[in-house]
Amino acid sequence: MSKYIMALDQGTTSSRCIIYDKSGRIVSDAQSEFKQYFPHEGWVEHDAMEIWSTQMGVANEALLKRNLTYRDIEAIGITNQRETTVVWDKDTGVPVCPAIVWQCRRTADYAAELKEKGYEKVVRDKTGLIIDAYFSATKLKWILDHVDGAREKAEAGKLLFGTIETWLVWKMTGGRSHVTDYSNASRTMLFNIHELKWDDDILEFLDIPKQMLPEPVENSGNFGYTIKELFGGPIPITGLAGDQQAALFGETCFDEGDVKCTYGTGSFLLLNTGKQPVVSQNGLLSTIAWGLNGEVNYALEGSAFVCGAAIQWLRDQLRIVRRAKDTEAMALKVKSSDGVYFVPAFVGLGAPYWDPEARGAFFGITRGTSKNHIVRAALESMAYQNEDLLRAMESDLKCSKEGGCIERVKVDGGACRNDFLMQFQSDISHVEIVRHDNIESTSLGAAYLAGLATGYYDSIEDIVKNKSVDRVFEPEMSTEDRKKALEGWHRAVSAAKAFGNV
Repeated sequence: MSKYIMALDQGTTSSRCIIYDKSGRIVSDAQSEFKQYFPHEGWVEHDAMEIWSTQMGVANEALLKRNLTYRDIEAIGITNQRETTVVWDKDTGVPVCPAIVWQCRRTADYAAELKEKGYEKVVRDKTGLIIDAYFSATKLKWILDHVDGAREKAEAGKLLFGTIETWLVWKMTGGRSHVTDYSNASRTMLFNIHELKWDDDILEFLDIPKQMLPEPVENSGNFGYTIKELFGGPIPITGLAGDQQAALFGETCFDEGDVKCTYGTGSFLLLNTGKQPVVSQNGLLSTIAWGLNGEVNYALEGSAFVCGAAIQWLRDQLRIVRRAKDTEAMALKVKSSDGVYFVPAFVGLGAPYWDPEARGAFFGITRGTSKNHIVRAALESMAYQNEDLLRAMESDLKCSKEGGCIERVKVDGGACRNDFLMQFQSDISHVEIVRHDNIESTSLGAAYLAGLATGYYDSIEDIVKNKSVDRVFEPEMSTEDRKKALEGWHRAVSAAKAFGNV
Protein backbone atom coordinates (compact mmCIF):
# COMPACT_ATOMS: atom_id res chain seq x y z
CA MET A 1 0.00 0.00 0.00
CA SER A 2 1.26 3.49 -0.87
CA LYS A 3 2.23 5.67 2.03
CA TYR A 4 1.68 9.40 2.43
CA ILE A 5 3.52 12.42 3.82
CA MET A 6 1.94 14.45 6.62
CA ALA A 7 2.71 18.16 6.49
CA LEU A 8 2.04 20.24 9.60
CA ASP A 9 1.65 23.91 8.66
CA GLN A 10 1.65 25.93 11.86
CA GLY A 11 0.81 29.48 10.79
CA THR A 12 0.20 32.83 12.42
CA THR A 13 -3.57 32.51 12.60
CA SER A 14 -4.26 28.80 12.19
CA SER A 15 -2.83 25.30 12.51
CA ARG A 16 -3.21 23.06 9.46
CA CYS A 17 -2.44 19.50 8.54
CA ILE A 18 -2.27 18.42 4.91
CA ILE A 19 -1.62 14.82 3.91
CA TYR A 20 -0.03 14.42 0.48
CA ASP A 21 0.50 11.50 -1.84
CA LYS A 22 3.71 11.14 -3.84
CA SER A 23 2.42 13.26 -6.72
CA GLY A 24 1.82 16.20 -4.39
CA ARG A 25 -1.94 15.70 -4.46
CA ILE A 26 -3.86 16.52 -1.28
CA VAL A 27 -5.33 13.34 0.21
CA SER A 28 -6.78 14.90 3.34
CA ASP A 29 -6.56 18.14 5.28
CA ALA A 30 -7.85 19.90 8.36
CA GLN A 31 -7.47 23.39 9.78
CA SER A 32 -8.18 25.16 13.06
CA GLU A 33 -7.86 28.84 13.82
CA PHE A 34 -6.61 29.89 17.24
CA LYS A 35 -6.89 33.04 19.30
CA GLN A 36 -4.78 36.15 18.74
CA TYR A 37 -3.94 38.19 21.83
CA PHE A 38 -3.23 41.95 21.78
CA PRO A 39 -2.68 42.86 25.46
CA HIS A 40 -1.11 46.26 24.73
CA GLU A 41 -0.64 48.50 21.71
CA GLY A 42 1.87 46.88 19.37
CA TRP A 43 1.93 43.60 21.33
CA VAL A 44 0.92 40.31 19.69
CA GLU A 45 0.86 37.02 21.61
CA HIS A 46 -0.15 33.39 21.13
CA ASP A 47 -0.83 30.63 23.64
CA ALA A 48 1.83 28.02 22.80
CA MET A 49 -0.23 25.28 24.43
CA GLU A 50 -3.18 26.19 22.20
CA ILE A 51 -0.86 26.03 19.19
CA TRP A 52 0.21 22.56 20.33
CA SER A 53 -3.32 21.31 20.93
CA THR A 54 -4.77 22.69 17.69
CA GLN A 55 -1.86 21.29 15.67
CA MET A 56 -2.27 17.80 17.09
CA GLY A 57 -6.04 18.10 16.78
CA VAL A 58 -5.95 18.82 13.05
CA ALA A 59 -3.33 16.12 12.49
CA ASN A 60 -5.62 13.50 13.97
CA GLU A 61 -8.64 14.96 12.20
CA ALA A 62 -6.89 14.70 8.82
CA LEU A 63 -6.06 11.06 9.52
CA LEU A 64 -9.60 10.23 10.61
CA LYS A 65 -11.16 11.85 7.53
CA ARG A 66 -9.57 9.17 5.36
CA ASN A 67 -9.46 6.36 7.93
CA LEU A 68 -5.66 6.53 7.99
CA THR A 69 -3.36 5.50 10.84
CA TYR A 70 0.26 6.15 11.66
CA ARG A 71 1.14 3.09 9.55
CA ASP A 72 -0.03 4.97 6.44
CA ILE A 73 2.32 7.90 7.04
CA GLU A 74 5.87 7.73 5.70
CA ALA A 75 7.07 10.80 7.56
CA ILE A 76 6.10 14.19 8.94
CA GLY A 77 7.31 17.56 7.67
CA ILE A 78 6.78 20.71 9.71
CA THR A 79 6.65 24.30 8.51
CA ASN A 80 5.94 27.22 10.78
CA GLN A 81 5.47 30.89 11.41
CA ARG A 82 9.01 32.12 11.95
CA GLU A 83 10.59 34.29 14.67
CA THR A 84 7.71 33.66 17.10
CA THR A 85 9.38 32.90 20.42
CA VAL A 86 8.52 30.26 23.01
CA VAL A 87 10.33 29.65 26.30
CA TRP A 88 9.29 26.66 28.40
CA ASP A 89 10.22 24.74 31.51
CA LYS A 90 12.45 21.79 30.63
CA ASP A 91 10.90 19.56 33.31
CA THR A 92 7.20 20.40 33.06
CA GLY A 93 6.98 21.32 29.37
CA VAL A 94 4.89 24.37 30.30
CA PRO A 95 5.68 27.76 28.70
CA VAL A 96 6.79 30.43 31.18
CA CYS A 97 4.69 33.09 29.39
CA PRO A 98 2.68 33.58 26.19
CA ALA A 99 4.58 33.14 22.93
CA ILE A 100 5.75 36.47 21.53
CA VAL A 101 4.67 36.61 17.89
CA TRP A 102 6.86 37.80 15.02
CA GLN A 103 4.52 40.78 14.53
CA CYS A 104 4.99 42.00 18.12
CA ARG A 105 6.74 45.37 18.46
CA ARG A 106 7.24 45.45 22.24
CA THR A 107 11.01 45.14 21.89
CA ALA A 108 11.47 48.04 19.46
CA ASP A 109 13.27 49.98 22.22
CA TYR A 110 15.66 47.06 22.74
CA ALA A 111 16.44 47.08 19.03
CA ALA A 112 17.02 50.84 19.02
CA GLU A 113 19.34 50.53 22.01
CA LEU A 114 21.43 47.86 20.27
CA LYS A 115 21.77 50.12 17.24
CA GLU A 116 22.83 53.03 19.43
CA LYS A 117 25.54 50.86 20.98
CA GLY A 118 26.95 50.19 17.51
CA TYR A 119 26.04 46.51 17.11
CA GLU A 120 24.32 46.91 13.75
CA LYS A 121 27.28 45.96 11.55
CA VAL A 122 28.34 42.94 13.57
CA VAL A 123 24.77 41.61 13.56
CA ARG A 124 24.40 42.15 9.81
CA ASP A 125 27.79 40.57 9.04
CA LYS A 126 27.15 37.48 11.15
CA THR A 127 23.41 36.86 10.79
CA GLY A 128 22.50 38.56 7.50
CA LEU A 129 19.73 40.42 9.36
CA ILE A 130 19.19 43.99 10.44
CA ILE A 131 18.56 44.71 14.11
CA ASP A 132 14.80 44.75 14.55
CA ALA A 133 12.11 43.65 17.00
CA TYR A 134 10.82 41.36 14.24
CA PHE A 135 13.39 38.70 15.07
CA SER A 136 13.53 36.27 17.99
CA ALA A 137 16.62 37.61 19.79
CA THR A 138 15.08 40.69 21.41
CA LYS A 139 11.89 38.75 22.19
CA LEU A 140 13.92 36.12 24.05
CA LYS A 141 15.85 38.80 25.93
CA TRP A 142 12.56 40.46 26.92
CA ILE A 143 11.27 37.19 28.40
CA LEU A 144 14.48 36.69 30.39
CA ASP A 145 14.33 40.27 31.66
CA HIS A 146 10.62 40.49 32.48
CA VAL A 147 9.31 37.06 33.50
CA ASP A 148 9.89 36.42 37.22
CA GLY A 149 12.71 33.94 37.76
CA ALA A 150 13.22 33.26 34.05
CA ARG A 151 16.84 34.38 33.82
CA GLU A 152 17.87 32.44 36.91
CA LYS A 153 16.16 29.26 35.68
CA ALA A 154 17.65 29.69 32.19
CA GLU A 155 21.17 30.08 33.58
CA ALA A 156 20.59 26.94 35.65
CA GLY A 157 19.68 25.00 32.49
CA LYS A 158 16.02 24.62 33.42
CA LEU A 159 14.45 26.58 30.55
CA LEU A 160 14.44 25.91 26.82
CA PHE A 161 13.98 28.31 23.93
CA GLY A 162 12.58 27.57 20.52
CA THR A 163 10.73 28.93 17.56
CA ILE A 164 7.51 27.10 16.75
CA GLU A 165 9.01 24.12 14.92
CA THR A 166 11.36 23.53 17.85
CA TRP A 167 8.45 23.65 20.28
CA LEU A 168 6.38 21.20 18.23
CA VAL A 169 9.23 18.71 17.72
CA TRP A 170 10.09 18.81 21.42
CA LYS A 171 6.47 18.11 22.36
CA MET A 172 5.91 15.49 19.65
CA THR A 173 9.02 13.52 20.63
CA GLY A 174 8.25 13.67 24.35
CA GLY A 175 11.16 16.04 25.00
CA ARG A 176 13.75 13.84 23.29
CA SER A 177 14.60 16.26 20.45
CA HIS A 178 15.46 19.91 21.00
CA VAL A 179 16.40 21.03 17.49
CA THR A 180 15.93 23.87 15.05
CA ASP A 181 16.56 23.79 11.33
CA TYR A 182 18.97 26.19 9.61
CA SER A 183 16.19 28.23 7.99
CA ASN A 184 14.45 28.98 11.30
CA ALA A 185 17.74 29.45 13.16
CA SER A 186 18.74 32.08 10.61
CA ARG A 187 15.69 34.15 11.62
CA THR A 188 16.54 34.44 15.30
CA MET A 189 19.28 37.11 14.96
CA LEU A 190 21.44 34.77 17.06
CA PHE A 191 22.73 32.43 14.33
CA ASN A 192 25.91 32.85 12.32
CA ILE A 193 24.76 31.96 8.80
CA HIS A 194 28.34 31.55 7.55
CA GLU A 195 29.61 29.25 10.31
CA LEU A 196 26.21 27.54 10.87
CA LYS A 197 26.28 27.92 14.65
CA TRP A 198 24.96 30.10 17.45
CA ASP A 199 27.12 33.19 17.65
CA ASP A 200 28.88 33.60 20.99
CA ASP A 201 29.49 37.34 20.55
CA ILE A 202 25.80 38.09 19.99
CA LEU A 203 24.74 35.82 22.84
CA GLU A 204 27.14 37.68 25.10
CA PHE A 205 25.97 41.22 24.41
CA LEU A 206 22.32 40.13 24.59
CA ASP A 207 23.04 38.16 27.78
CA ILE A 208 21.32 34.99 26.56
CA PRO A 209 22.42 31.64 28.10
CA LYS A 210 23.56 29.33 25.30
CA GLN A 211 22.37 26.18 27.08
CA MET A 212 18.72 27.08 26.43
CA LEU A 213 19.17 27.09 22.64
CA PRO A 214 18.27 24.11 20.39
CA GLU A 215 20.72 22.17 18.23
CA PRO A 216 20.86 23.57 14.65
CA VAL A 217 20.28 20.90 11.97
CA GLU A 218 19.77 20.64 8.21
CA ASN A 219 16.23 20.91 6.86
CA SER A 220 15.95 17.26 5.83
CA GLY A 221 16.95 14.43 8.17
CA ASN A 222 15.71 12.31 11.04
CA PHE A 223 14.75 14.58 13.93
CA GLY A 224 13.10 11.96 16.10
CA TYR A 225 9.89 9.92 16.32
CA THR A 226 6.49 10.93 17.62
CA ILE A 227 5.47 9.45 20.94
CA LYS A 228 2.92 6.63 20.78
CA GLU A 229 0.23 8.65 22.56
CA LEU A 230 -0.19 11.07 19.64
CA PHE A 231 -1.04 8.77 16.73
CA GLY A 232 -0.99 5.25 18.16
CA GLY A 233 2.54 4.54 17.00
CA PRO A 234 5.78 6.27 16.02
CA ILE A 235 6.13 8.42 12.90
CA PRO A 236 9.51 9.91 11.94
CA ILE A 237 9.79 13.70 11.75
CA THR A 238 12.12 14.28 8.80
CA GLY A 239 11.46 17.75 7.35
CA LEU A 240 11.65 21.18 9.00
CA ALA A 241 11.55 24.64 7.44
CA GLY A 242 10.34 28.13 8.21
CA ASP A 243 7.24 28.94 6.20
CA GLN A 244 8.86 31.20 3.62
CA GLN A 245 11.81 28.93 2.94
CA ALA A 246 9.42 25.99 2.74
CA ALA A 247 7.40 27.92 0.15
CA LEU A 248 10.57 28.65 -1.85
CA PHE A 249 11.30 24.91 -1.83
CA GLY A 250 7.70 23.99 -2.59
CA GLU A 251 7.67 26.37 -5.56
CA THR A 252 10.74 24.48 -6.86
CA CYS A 253 12.88 27.62 -6.83
CA PHE A 254 16.00 25.48 -6.87
CA ASP A 255 18.07 27.58 -9.28
CA GLU A 256 19.98 30.75 -8.49
CA GLY A 257 17.82 33.76 -9.43
CA ASP A 258 14.46 32.01 -8.93
CA VAL A 259 11.91 34.20 -7.09
CA LYS A 260 8.69 33.40 -5.27
CA CYS A 261 6.13 35.56 -3.48
CA THR A 262 3.87 34.22 -0.75
CA TYR A 263 0.68 36.17 -0.06
CA GLY A 264 -0.17 35.23 3.50
CA THR A 265 -0.75 37.20 6.69
CA GLY A 266 2.24 39.18 5.48
CA SER A 267 3.82 39.20 2.04
CA PHE A 268 7.20 37.56 1.55
CA LEU A 269 9.49 37.63 -1.46
CA LEU A 270 12.49 35.30 -1.55
CA LEU A 271 15.16 35.07 -4.23
CA ASN A 272 17.47 32.06 -4.35
CA THR A 273 21.05 33.40 -4.33
CA GLY A 274 22.73 30.00 -4.55
CA LYS A 275 25.64 28.90 -2.39
CA GLN A 276 26.65 32.42 -1.31
CA PRO A 277 24.66 34.99 0.67
CA VAL A 278 24.12 38.41 -0.93
CA VAL A 279 24.61 41.32 1.46
CA SER A 280 21.78 43.78 0.92
CA GLN A 281 22.32 47.51 0.70
CA ASN A 282 18.59 48.14 0.42
CA GLY A 283 17.01 46.89 3.63
CA LEU A 284 16.57 43.27 2.54
CA LEU A 285 17.71 40.27 4.54
CA SER A 286 20.28 37.62 3.78
CA THR A 287 18.96 34.33 5.09
CA ILE A 288 19.44 30.59 4.76
CA ALA A 289 17.03 29.02 2.29
CA TRP A 290 17.81 25.43 3.28
CA GLY A 291 20.52 23.01 4.22
CA LEU A 292 20.39 19.77 2.24
CA ASN A 293 22.92 16.95 1.80
CA GLY A 294 25.74 18.91 3.39
CA GLU A 295 25.20 22.02 1.26
CA VAL A 296 23.52 25.31 2.14
CA ASN A 297 21.48 27.50 -0.20
CA TYR A 298 20.98 31.14 0.68
CA ALA A 299 18.21 33.59 -0.16
CA LEU A 300 17.59 37.31 -0.29
CA GLU A 301 14.33 38.14 1.45
CA GLY A 302 11.99 41.07 1.68
CA SER A 303 8.87 41.08 3.80
CA ALA A 304 5.82 43.28 4.13
CA PHE A 305 4.29 42.72 7.57
CA VAL A 306 0.65 43.20 6.50
CA CYS A 307 -0.79 41.57 3.39
CA GLY A 308 -3.74 39.21 3.89
CA ALA A 309 -4.05 40.66 7.40
CA ALA A 310 -5.36 43.85 5.77
CA ILE A 311 -8.27 41.92 4.27
CA GLN A 312 -8.93 40.28 7.65
CA TRP A 313 -9.04 43.79 9.13
CA LEU A 314 -11.54 44.96 6.52
CA ARG A 315 -13.64 41.89 7.30
CA ASP A 316 -13.39 41.68 11.09
CA GLN A 317 -12.87 45.26 12.25
CA LEU A 318 -14.43 47.51 9.59
CA ARG A 319 -16.93 44.83 8.45
CA ILE A 320 -17.07 46.12 4.88
CA VAL A 321 -16.08 42.70 3.54
CA ARG A 322 -18.09 39.59 4.39
CA ARG A 323 -15.65 37.05 2.96
CA ALA A 324 -12.08 37.47 1.76
CA LYS A 325 -12.94 35.94 -1.60
CA ASP A 326 -15.50 38.71 -2.21
CA THR A 327 -12.74 41.31 -2.55
CA GLU A 328 -12.00 40.50 -6.20
CA ALA A 329 -15.54 41.20 -7.35
CA MET A 330 -15.70 44.36 -5.22
CA ALA A 331 -12.43 45.68 -6.67
CA LEU A 332 -13.66 45.09 -10.21
CA LYS A 333 -16.85 47.08 -9.61
CA VAL A 334 -14.79 50.26 -9.96
CA LYS A 335 -12.46 51.19 -12.82
CA SER A 336 -9.65 52.24 -10.47
CA SER A 337 -9.02 53.10 -6.83
CA ASP A 338 -9.81 56.69 -7.89
CA GLY A 339 -6.64 58.08 -6.35
CA VAL A 340 -7.10 56.25 -3.02
CA TYR A 341 -3.97 54.65 -1.52
CA PHE A 342 -3.76 52.44 1.55
CA VAL A 343 -0.52 52.02 3.51
CA PRO A 344 -1.15 49.02 5.82
CA ALA A 345 1.50 49.90 8.41
CA PHE A 346 -0.43 48.44 11.35
CA VAL A 347 2.81 47.33 13.05
CA GLY A 348 5.20 49.65 11.26
CA LEU A 349 6.76 49.06 7.85
CA GLY A 350 9.04 46.16 7.00
CA ALA A 351 11.52 45.99 4.13
CA PRO A 352 12.83 48.09 2.53
CA TYR A 353 11.77 50.86 4.94
CA TRP A 354 12.11 49.24 8.38
CA ASP A 355 10.18 51.97 10.14
CA PRO A 356 8.54 50.67 13.35
CA GLU A 357 6.85 54.02 14.01
CA ALA A 358 4.95 54.29 10.70
CA ARG A 359 1.22 53.75 11.04
CA GLY A 360 -1.51 52.61 8.68
CA ALA A 361 -3.43 55.21 6.71
CA PHE A 362 -5.72 55.82 3.75
CA PHE A 363 -4.94 58.74 1.48
CA GLY A 364 -6.90 60.44 -1.29
CA ILE A 365 -10.37 59.83 0.15
CA THR A 366 -13.18 62.04 -1.20
CA ARG A 367 -16.95 62.12 -0.88
CA GLY A 368 -17.04 59.86 -3.92
CA THR A 369 -14.96 57.12 -2.24
CA SER A 370 -16.93 53.89 -1.82
CA LYS A 371 -16.19 50.68 0.00
CA ASN A 372 -15.20 49.21 -3.36
CA HIS A 373 -12.48 51.83 -3.73
CA ILE A 374 -11.31 51.03 -0.20
CA VAL A 375 -11.14 47.30 -0.95
CA ARG A 376 -9.36 47.89 -4.26
CA ALA A 377 -6.80 50.14 -2.57
CA ALA A 378 -6.18 47.47 0.07
CA LEU A 379 -5.54 44.83 -2.60
CA GLU A 380 -3.32 47.20 -4.56
CA SER A 381 -1.29 47.94 -1.41
CA MET A 382 -0.12 44.31 -1.40
CA ALA A 383 1.22 44.63 -4.93
CA TYR A 384 2.83 48.01 -4.26
CA GLN A 385 4.71 46.62 -1.27
CA ASN A 386 5.97 43.70 -3.34
CA GLU A 387 7.04 46.04 -6.11
CA ASP A 388 9.20 47.93 -3.59
CA LEU A 389 10.80 44.63 -2.61
CA LEU A 390 11.46 43.55 -6.19
CA ARG A 391 13.20 46.83 -7.00
CA ALA A 392 15.33 46.50 -3.86
CA MET A 393 16.30 42.98 -4.92
CA GLU A 394 17.33 44.14 -8.36
CA SER A 395 19.42 46.90 -6.84
CA ASP A 396 21.21 44.40 -4.59
CA LEU A 397 21.84 42.17 -7.60
CA LYS A 398 23.33 45.22 -9.34
CA CYS A 399 20.89 44.77 -12.19
CA SER A 400 21.62 47.05 -15.14
CA LYS A 401 19.25 45.45 -17.64
CA GLU A 402 16.63 47.82 -19.00
CA GLY A 403 13.23 46.69 -17.79
CA GLY A 404 14.75 44.75 -14.88
CA CYS A 405 16.55 41.47 -14.28
CA ILE A 406 13.65 39.75 -12.52
CA GLU A 407 11.24 38.70 -15.25
CA ARG A 408 9.18 36.02 -13.50
CA VAL A 409 7.75 35.53 -10.01
CA LYS A 410 6.12 32.30 -8.80
CA VAL A 411 3.25 32.94 -6.42
CA ASP A 412 1.49 31.05 -3.64
CA GLY A 413 -0.59 31.71 -0.55
CA GLY A 414 -4.32 32.33 -0.23
CA ALA A 415 -4.47 35.77 -1.83
CA CYS A 416 -2.82 34.57 -5.05
CA ARG A 417 -6.22 33.06 -5.96
CA ASN A 418 -7.38 36.65 -6.51
CA ASP A 419 -7.02 37.21 -10.26
CA PHE A 420 -7.39 40.97 -9.92
CA LEU A 421 -4.48 41.14 -7.49
CA MET A 422 -2.27 38.90 -9.63
CA GLN A 423 -2.92 40.97 -12.75
CA PHE A 424 -2.24 44.20 -10.86
CA GLN A 425 0.98 42.71 -9.47
CA SER A 426 2.08 41.81 -12.98
CA ASP A 427 1.20 45.31 -14.21
CA ILE A 428 2.76 47.34 -11.43
CA SER A 429 5.95 45.24 -11.29
CA HIS A 430 6.17 44.57 -15.04
CA VAL A 431 6.88 40.88 -14.48
CA GLU A 432 5.32 37.56 -15.44
CA ILE A 433 3.33 36.07 -12.57
CA VAL A 434 3.18 32.26 -12.53
CA ARG A 435 0.51 30.53 -10.43
CA HIS A 436 0.66 26.75 -10.13
CA ASP A 437 -2.32 24.42 -9.77
CA ASN A 438 -1.42 23.67 -6.18
CA ILE A 439 -0.75 26.92 -4.33
CA GLU A 440 -0.12 25.18 -1.00
CA SER A 441 3.61 25.61 -1.53
CA THR A 442 4.48 26.10 2.13
CA SER A 443 3.16 22.73 3.27
CA LEU A 444 4.35 21.12 0.04
CA GLY A 445 7.88 22.31 0.75
CA ALA A 446 7.80 20.70 4.18
CA ALA A 447 6.41 17.49 2.69
CA TYR A 448 9.11 17.39 0.00
CA LEU A 449 11.89 17.93 2.55
CA ALA A 450 10.44 15.14 4.70
CA GLY A 451 10.15 12.77 1.73
CA LEU A 452 13.71 13.41 0.55
CA ALA A 453 15.05 12.31 3.93
CA THR A 454 13.37 8.89 3.78
CA GLY A 455 13.88 8.12 0.10
CA TYR A 456 10.18 8.68 -0.63
CA TYR A 457 11.56 11.07 -3.24
CA ASP A 458 14.85 10.14 -4.86
CA SER A 459 15.89 13.68 -5.75
CA ILE A 460 14.63 17.21 -6.35
CA GLU A 461 14.05 16.22 -10.00
CA ASP A 462 11.19 14.02 -8.73
CA ILE A 463 9.66 17.11 -7.12
CA VAL A 464 9.95 19.31 -10.20
CA LYS A 465 7.84 16.78 -12.14
CA ASN A 466 4.97 17.36 -9.71
CA LYS A 467 4.47 21.05 -10.62
CA SER A 468 1.91 22.17 -13.21
CA VAL A 469 0.91 25.73 -14.13
CA ASP A 470 -2.62 27.02 -13.55
CA ARG A 471 -2.25 30.49 -15.08
CA VAL A 472 0.37 33.00 -16.18
CA PHE A 473 -0.35 36.74 -15.85
CA GLU A 474 1.41 39.12 -18.24
CA PRO A 475 1.80 42.90 -17.75
CA GLU A 476 -0.78 45.05 -19.56
CA MET A 477 -0.44 48.49 -17.94
CA SER A 478 1.21 51.30 -19.89
CA THR A 479 4.55 52.67 -18.72
CA GLU A 480 2.99 56.09 -18.11
CA ASP A 481 0.13 54.72 -15.96
CA ARG A 482 2.54 52.52 -14.01
CA LYS A 483 4.83 55.45 -13.28
CA LYS A 484 1.93 57.64 -12.14
CA ALA A 485 0.55 54.92 -9.85
CA LEU A 486 3.94 54.30 -8.23
CA GLU A 487 4.51 58.00 -7.65
CA GLY A 488 1.22 58.16 -5.75
CA TRP A 489 2.14 55.09 -3.70
CA HIS A 490 5.50 56.50 -2.66
CA ARG A 491 3.90 59.81 -1.65
CA ALA A 492 1.47 57.84 0.54
CA VAL A 493 4.30 55.87 2.18
CA SER A 494 6.21 59.07 2.91
CA ALA A 495 3.11 60.57 4.52
CA ALA A 496 2.48 57.49 6.67
CA LYS A 497 6.09 57.55 7.84
CA ALA A 498 5.89 61.28 8.62
CA PHE A 499 2.70 60.83 10.67
CA GLY A 500 4.18 58.07 12.80
CA ASN A 501 7.54 59.70 13.41
CA VAL A 502 6.58 62.79 15.41
